[in-house]
Amino acid sequence: MNDALRIAGVDEVGRGPLVGDVVTAAVILDPNKPILGLNDSKKLSEKKRNLLFDEIIENALSWSVGRASPKEIDHLNILHATMLAMKRAVESLSIQPDLVKVDGNRCPDWQYISEAIVKGDGSVAEISAASIIAKVTRDREMAELHLQYPEYGFNQHKGYPTKAHLLRLAELGPTQEYRMSFKPVQQVLIQQNGVIRAV
Repeated sequence: MNDALRIAGVDEVGRGPLVGDVVTAAVILDPNKPILGLNDSKKLSEKKRNLLFDEIIENALSWSVGRASPKEIDHLNILHATMLAMKRAVESLSIQPDLVKVDGNRCPDWQYISEAIVKGDGSVAEISAASIIAKVTRDREMAELHLQYPEYGFNQHKGYPTKAHLLRLAELGPTQEYRMSFKPVQQVLIQQNGVIRAV
């Protein structure tokens, strides 16, 4: 008999922020090493996410991270950039899956047998694991960006367009890590320059 069906879960983090990569993850869990407490990463505390992150990396059969840069997001739009990042994550797995389960309502255009599952990050263990890997990875990158640009407060808002973030953006202008095509960034560029910067 063949090995059990290898299922990869895929999720993304960072479609809404104004800055940084959109980050995706793909995870194939080991059925012989169950991980307790998996859930939608947004429903877990930071401490719990970090503990599960380490456990997933240690026990998963395979995991990988994919991403699309702000320039790719500006060029492709956020939806297509997210699909590209998901494709990169799955293609980077050391073990290729028999089936891919993707959080949301659509799958990338790829060669894999796959299904989209709305709110899968809270109901499918493999997608929950991918959700945790993607969020912890991106949050840590925002913490690193905060060290580079502490005045923007990236460690607090993680790049999302909160009121505090929009105020800092208006005062300081965008850094090169911003998504120049996103409307709040465009508005700041217009105020600063009177024209929209080419992206």
